[in-house]
Amino acid sequence: MADLRITGLAEEMSSLAQMPWSKQLEEWPEDSTLTDMRGISRHIVRLIKVNESHDSPIFAIKETVPEFANREYALLRELNNREAPCVEPVAVIENRKDDQGEDLPAALVTHYLPFSLPYRVILSGQITPHEITNMANALALLLVRLHLLGFWWGDCSLSNTLFRRDADQFAAYLVDAETGEFQTRLTDGQREHDLEISLFNVAAELEDLKIAGVLTADMDPVRASEGVIKRYRRLWKALREPQILDPHDRHAVEGAMRQLQDLGFAVEEVEVSINGDKGELKFQPKLVAAGYHQNRLLVLLGIQAEELQAKRLLASFDRFRGREATPKPPIHDSARRWLRDTYHHVMNQVPVELQDRVEQTQMFHEILEHRWYVGEQAGHDLGLDFATKDYIENILPFRTYVGVTVPGIHEPPSK
Repeated sequence: MADLRITGLAEEMSSLAQMPWSKQLEEWPEDSTLTDMRGISRHIVRLIKVNESHDSPIFAIKETVPEFANREYALLRELNNREAPCVEPVAVIENRKDDQGEDLPAALVTHYLPFSLPYRVILSGQITPHEITNMANALALLLVRLHLLGFWWGDCSLSNTLFRRDADQFAAYLVDAETGEFQTRLTDGQREHDLEISLFNVAAELEDLKIAGVLTADMDPVRASEGVIKRYRRLWKALREPQILDPHDRHAVEGAMRQLQDLGFAVEEVEVSINGDKGELKFQPKLVAAGYHQNRLLVLLGIQAEELQAKRLLASFDRFRGREATPKPPIHDSARRWLRDTYHHVMNQVPVELQDRVEQTQMFHEILEHRWYVGEQAGHDLGLDFATKDYIENILPFRTYVGVTVPGIHEPPSK
């Protein structure tokens, strides 16, 4: 009898070796709180806690055939190496046998993405058409980022994506790479093929939800799906096609780069040419990398966040630094003071029992939003401490860990 074979991250081997691989995955017990956190899959999938502690890591385990498991594991490792938004692979389990010696499917193990949910769970709650548009935008941005890395997905869909709150929008992560492949550079035909697949899949998924009564009657699944494609094309054009700039504007190139940064992309290399006959200035981004605000926040303040969360935290820091006396201190001195006097000062006020309701940087963003809201209601700024206390008392108890209003509980009272 062949021995069980586990190939994966060394630090996870001890936890993996203790799991009941001789049982079919559908027989594994699953914490009821985790069952609603996974979507519908054509494979058997379980979310399993490593141990019983409150902060236990969670594995997502999928049964499949060995060839697909190993291929997807390798693709996910390469995507992670290239800093793509996707789940992190842990291991492949092969040569599984049940107690009677019968073969069991191979298993692919990944880390569960904290504070994320599948689209069906999100859309089953209280959600507006605007938020559906935000989900479509997030999926489009994910596809752009994958294509920039030369990755052809082959099955782009809402089902193969996980969503996390990112400020007042969503961030999308690839969760299933089974059909994907890397190319040196994707051709336009390959990109268009991915878009066609996306258009069909998203429309079909939303149509299913509409038939089930989850979506409102006036929701058009095809139009929503087309919104993904339109958003993709706008982003791709901004990142890959040349822009004609005013040659008399000495800040034109800098402005074009800031526009790309505002989209969340750092410009690593550009090509600028001048048309002598027309006097036109052509700006062509050559190399771009996603996560401009994320990287700046991490380097400056040591905080990991989604892109729009990072943008919001940086704006708070910039305002903080703008209020400091001239001449300004070194920026890293200002960063230490902002972390101590603003960010940690706010987050340390959150009771331990409520800290896992919302991801920390998302919570800070929501507190800043709440400060604006209560200030508008009062007619003047009530300060960050007041907003923090009011948010903790009147908003946070009604939130889940992903920042979605808990089903069955009334909205917080209006101010």
